[in-house]
Amino acid sequence: MDKSSRILLAHGSGGLLYRRLVEEVLLPYFTNPILSQLGDAALCDLPSGRLALTCDSFVVKPLFFPGGDIGRLAVCGTVNDLAMSGARPLYLTLGLIIEEGFLMADLQRICASIAQAAQEAGVSIITGDTKVVGKGQADGIFINTAGVGVVASQRDLSRGPQVQPGDKVLLTGSLAQHGMAVMAAREELAIDPPLVSDVAPLPSLTDAIFKAAPGIKLLRDPTRGGVAATLSEWAESTGLSICLEEAALPLERPVAALCELLGLDPLYVANEGKFLAAVPPKEEKAALAALRAHPLGRQAACIGAFTDEPGAKVSITTPYGGRRLVGMISGEQLPRIC
Repeated sequence: MDKSSRILLAHGSGGLLYRRLVEEVLLPYFTNPILSQLGDAALCDLPSGRLALTCDSFVVKPLFFPGGDIGRLAVCGTVNDLAMSGARPLYLTLGLIIEEGFLMADLQRICASIAQAAQEAGVSIITGDTKVVGKGQADGIFINTAGVGVVASQRDLSRGPQVQPGDKVLLTGSLAQHGMAVMAAREELAIDPPLVSDVAPLPSLTDAIFKAAPGIKLLRDPTRGGVAATLSEWAESTGLSICLEEAALPLERPVAALCELLGLDPLYVANEGKFLAAVPPKEEKAALAALRAHPLGRQAACIGAFTDEPGAKVSITTPYGGRRLVGMISGEQLPRIC
């Protein structure tokens, strides 16, 4: 298929052009024994354990940004949701909604990125679907995914011990990199060097913390709404308050500068390659050591702790000794970032 060509409505018709699109553009990136059956449903084996299933959709703008693109984001976002439940990700589905006129070369670039991210995450894409819509109806390409994983009994967080006052809150790296990298690329801001998204698959990092801290209580990747939204949900669900230390928050200087310039609080900006963990105090040092020994966790830090302060709220202590509340925002600071 000519790499300079564009997607036509006929590519979604189910006819000859559709078959060529699947066989010549998509399958070469994703071929595996399950997908190669090309059935209406994938037939796959599952190891013993509790099944984890998630689905997600990706509509990021721009489609390509420093550190990633919509394809890498789709894979990482899906496998990370599985990893946050304690699951070992196994399989992904891939649904593409492509706008008429989309460059075939860009589609191939996205497919290559999906394949690379899936390889990093150790997952196979075992079934999918492709639809083509008219110009102006999809803004280039949208991606929908589902992910399947298995949770071993010793990693089932839903059945683990409850969070207690004194449990520590760990963050695996610097705040707000994904959201600000996408914003800078979208607005074509002249930042040198450019901000780079942190989008990455996290299963190997969760493996590291489970080995070091088997008493781990909670895991979550702070995507839309950022760290503030995740911790607010934790406070509400546990009935406990959380006190953060502003000085302990890992934050890259260029990201902090851009947030300040745009009037954004990095606590509310999305991350795509970090997670939060609640661990008992006795396992804090071991957990941090394991995280910092991993390439994706070198900036890991303890940023606060759960407390029995009434009100189930999140607060942050400034370097000057003051405190302010951290709550959920009613809207979204940065739309179309994932």
